[in-house]
Amino acid sequence: MNEPSPLDKAEAAVADASRNTDVVAVAMAALEVAKLAAEASAQQQPHTCGHDHKQQPEFNARKWWTIGGLVIVGGAIASALAVAFALAAVAVAIAGTCATCCLLVLRSMWRASQNGH
Repeated sequence: MNEPSPLDKAEAAVADASRNTDVVAVAMAALEVAKLAAEASAQQQPHTCGHDHKQQPEFNARKWWTIGGLVIVGGAIASALAVAFALAAVAVAIAGTCATCCLLVLRSMWRASQNGH
């Protein structure tokens, strides 16, 4: 068997150590970059918009119950007035029919009294 000599083992250990040193150096550089990026973002001012952000007001149930109640009462009043107007129109129509009949009867009686019957 061909066992490596102590010199070969030492050279392999040196090469391995130099590779590990390069990996550690790259990792340290990455940590430095991350640290610098964190500091830069902490120093930046927060983003502000040019328009006004208003907080939406809370839902007010009492306001909407009041509006709904007023709409219902207004509708009921309008319906009552419509029914009253319809009844008044029917009363006027009945009165007009009665007046016409009465005038026709009176005219007939007037003509009969003028003719001498």
